[in-house]
Amino acid sequence: MRIYVSADMEGVTGLVDSDDVQPGGRDYERGRSMMAEDVNAAVRGALAAGASAALVNDAHGPMRNLLPEALHPAARLVRGKPKQMGMLEGLTGEYDAVVCVGYHARAGALGVLSHSFMGHEIEDMWLDGRPVGEIGLAHATAAALGVPVVTLTGDDAACAEMTAWDASVATVPVKYAHDRFAAELRPPREARKAIEEGVARALAELPPRARDGVRPAAEATLTVRWQSASVAATLLGIPSVTAVDSRTVRAAGPLPALYRLFGVWMRVASALTNQPPYC
Repeated sequence: MRIYVSADMEGVTGLVDSDDVQPGGRDYERGRSMMAEDVNAAVRGALAAGASAALVNDAHGPMRNLLPEALHPAARLVRGKPKQMGMLEGLTGEYDAVVCVGYHARAGALGVLSHSFMGHEIEDMWLDGRPVGEIGLAHATAAALGVPVVTLTGDDAACAEMTAWDASVATVPVKYAHDRFAAELRPPREARKAIEEGVARALAELPPRARDGVRPAAEATLTVRWQSASVAATLLGIPSVTAVDSRTVRAAGPLPALYRLFGVWMRVASALTNQPPYC
């Protein structure tokens, strides 16, 4: 059994503020250590369930948060950027399950450090007309590759978002949002025990997956409303991108190709804007 771990940071045990998750922040070094401990708990759970291999993708910000020497020795690490598949770099249909560690709620939700991919630069997103953030888009893309998301860890808002998207995914809340930068925290030892046990249980209950080769890719439509009309206008220079209004663009295509296209949109937006992610 091969397990893929997508590791974000905002939903990690104990972290509540931008200083915890941004390089240069006064508590960032502590935050990256906390991130590694949550990831290692997930890896231990996967190994306990019989996993033979685990690939961890550092999926937060600069994607250089996890220190290789801090990671469980049974796991391989994908580190750095750019990555064509961003938060899902390295995921293929050869994996049996996806575990999302440290995830957060989408933009507009009252969750700890909630946003969608680019701080407040992205105001809203929809996949096939359904409100979506990092959780739903990762789930849909993994599903298109034939790999189920089995567990998600984060605050209670992220867990509720995952349950609303797919109630079959096991969730592990490690903190309970009081506001966007405040939460009631589970003790780290308790939270990591819950992560380890939650991952092990979810994988133990995972039914055998039929591997029927390449399946026809389903069409999907992604719509993004940006804070800046300049971003939306510039993206119209990309073939297949159409305008919904002055700040909203749309494109249709199969996942995961649409996920890769969205990554291009974010690189364009980053080149055009210079705003901190949490304001």
